[in-house]
Amino acid sequence: MILLLGLVMLTGCAESIEDMSGRMFLFPQQTNTARVKLNIAQQVLSEVTVCHRSFTDLKRDHALFSLATSSNSNGFLIFWDEASKEIEPIIIDKKAEYGAFDYRPNMWHSICTTWDSESGLVQMWFDGIPSTRKSSSSGSSIQGTMMILLGQEQDSHGGGFDIKQSFVGMISDVHMWDNILHSCEIQDYVNENIFTPGNVINWNALDFQIVNNVLIEQKSKSCH
Repeated sequence: MILLLGLVMLTGCAESIEDMSGRMFLFPQQTNTARVKLNIAQQVLSEVTVCHRSFTDLKRDHALFSLATSSNSNGFLIFWDEASKEIEPIIIDKKAEYGAFDYRPNMWHSICTTWDSESGLVQMWFDGIPSTRKSSSSGSSIQGTMMILLGQEQDSHGGGFDIKQSFVGMISDVHMWDNILHSCEIQDYVNENIFTPGNVINWNALDFQIVNNVLIEQKSKSCH
């Protein structure tokens, strides 16, 4: 049985710093309001690694991770494009496309994305399988006050939500680093081995705010 730990309904908000180990955010319905804001202190990111796990049965476009600044609504966006069957990292408004991953519904997927501003190269690891490196934004860092949201895709800084791009399902184990992780470290994350938590976003000490109908639940474990 899944244990319900917390619920924020309607127009309420809750802000906290918590160890989310073994837990997940559940987005139970399609909405253009429900979201989780992840609070960070960084104002500049020149290198990025973002890892997260997600579980959904959506058969439409949806955002998995959305970072916006006042000057770039797609500062660092991880997006599923249903029509093209692609996972698309969009960094400082420049998109890369990955269409070879087996993004099956109703199962957990581990997704890690790296980006280096100097070279402009982006790479993804999908369930531990690395992609080719592709060109994205180069020569500029992600700068300014950063708004990071789970559950919604930002078309403006902290807003502009489209219900048809909202996430429905579960998200867990979100970590973000201001450097590019070695492939062995990414494999440790994917395999749920010991790894160094994110120094920008740390799931084990997560500074977050829930807005509207998002649940915090225990992740269910396999029975043996």
